[in-house]
Amino acid sequence: MNTQILKSEPLSNQALRRIRRNILGAFLESGKMHGAKTPILTDGDGRVMTYADISRAAFALSPQISKRTQPNENIGILLPTGAGAVIALMSIYAAGRTPSMLNFSAGIANLKAATATAQIKTVITARKFVDIAGLSNLMTALSKLVQVLYLEDMRENVGLTGKFRAVLGPLFPKLFVPKVSPDDTGVILFTSGTEGNPKGVVLSHANILANIEQIEQHVQLQESDIFFNPLPTFHCYGLTAGTLWPLISGHPVVLHPSPLQAKTITKRIFESRSTVLFATDTFLQQYMRASSHDGLSSLRIAVCGAERVREETRKTAEQKFSFEVLEGYGVTECAPVLAANQPGDIRSGTIGKMLPGIESRLEPVDGLDDAGRLWVRGPNVMQGYISAQSPGTLTSLDDGWHDTGDVVSVDDDGYVVVRGRLKRFAKIGGEMVSLSVVENCAAAVWPDHMHAAAIVPDKRKGERIVLVTEHADPKRHALLAWAQNHGVPEISVPKKIISVPSLPVLGTGKLDYVSITAIAKAAG
Repeated sequence: MNTQILKSEPLSNQALRRIRRNILGAFLESGKMHGAKTPILTDGDGRVMTYADISRAAFALSPQISKRTQPNENIGILLPTGAGAVIALMSIYAAGRTPSMLNFSAGIANLKAATATAQIKTVITARKFVDIAGLSNLMTALSKLVQVLYLEDMRENVGLTGKFRAVLGPLFPKLFVPKVSPDDTGVILFTSGTEGNPKGVVLSHANILANIEQIEQHVQLQESDIFFNPLPTFHCYGLTAGTLWPLISGHPVVLHPSPLQAKTITKRIFESRSTVLFATDTFLQQYMRASSHDGLSSLRIAVCGAERVREETRKTAEQKFSFEVLEGYGVTECAPVLAANQPGDIRSGTIGKMLPGIESRLEPVDGLDDAGRLWVRGPNVMQGYISAQSPGTLTSLDDGWHDTGDVVSVDDDGYVVVRGRLKRFAKIGGEMVSLSVVENCAAAVWPDHMHAAAIVPDKRKGERIVLVTEHADPKRHALLAWAQNHGVPEISVPKKIISVPSLPVLGTGKLDYVSITAIAKAAG
């Protein structure tokens, strides 16, 4: 195929105006519009907070952040999804600093890499969270690298200045908050660190707000909708769509600290009468299995991202619980949503249409005539990366284009099908696994043979990896033993290995991964 340039429908003029704000300003304006005393957030313990509660808490804590950090400093947030994370985020904005969401499940090595890459010297967390999550050892190690501020200590030391700001800050933010441009950095997130150190993704305030406006225009809500979000805020999907979207659009959101507590989550959805659920396919399957027949009856839609939605998931949701499952597609670098199904317009096998305001470019891929490598450009596309090689230094995009590394096809009506990922990562139950790592393990065990890893659908995990090798008698236990002895996670060891006389090769001399994937799928 030749290079194709595609454009989605434009964003509305009203949306374009709303993008030109900063995140704290957008939140405060939403509070004025919907009423400061309007209940907007329900925390994991059932505590209900209004716009006023959140904004006052944020401004009350901001003086301590200002006092203990430098202007424009990047500050890490190490907290689960909940009111604490939201207040920490807004308090950092109120202090004129930049938040960076840290993955507390990534381990100390990745946290060290992230804090070094983003030049983070201060991290905000909570003692209660550290105790419940069993993170004492991790925090002991992290505290040797950065200053740790605990929300409980900050609340106890608010003082007169904090109380003063709590009252006047939400009313007159321009008097207390340093001037922030929509194009200033709004948040720093991190990509997977499966191969080497994770990269920092720098998103502006306008990037985040643009994606909220794009989602809002693409997925029509009802005034009575109540959101339920158990996804982590260190993941862009859980932050932008699951948390900031409802807060800024004025829809109540119920936050839950962990997506793993299926029975508790289904109970809370039922009790809160939530209508819009954020999940992954794997988590949604767990919730439906844990729920009674009426447990999810309040749901109108479930929006699933991060992995492919299986057809059986949709059928169960519709037949047992009478709600629709919308599959979304996105990448952290795009704040993150790029495409999604729409209520009443779900075309099986597709991820729906691109969101408004996105320009797509499909570049030819060897061995594929009807699909291309997806590049995107739009108001939600990041400012650029920061890397471990150049800590704190922004590497901007070339003319605003981002290479997703995914191969997609687009039909005449604009519906998008994801055909595969050229980034060479598989998503297994929501976790990223490098195919290069799989191949490197095989090469270490059987160095005299060629090996290639492929991704195939899996009914339980969404995807699984199959190793295709020229070795005549490959034994999985040999591969597993090598991985265990060298610290490679077992998830990177494929359960199925296929032996072939020779691996298919393209005319360029490169391995033909399209044909290799076909071999893996044919083997079942």
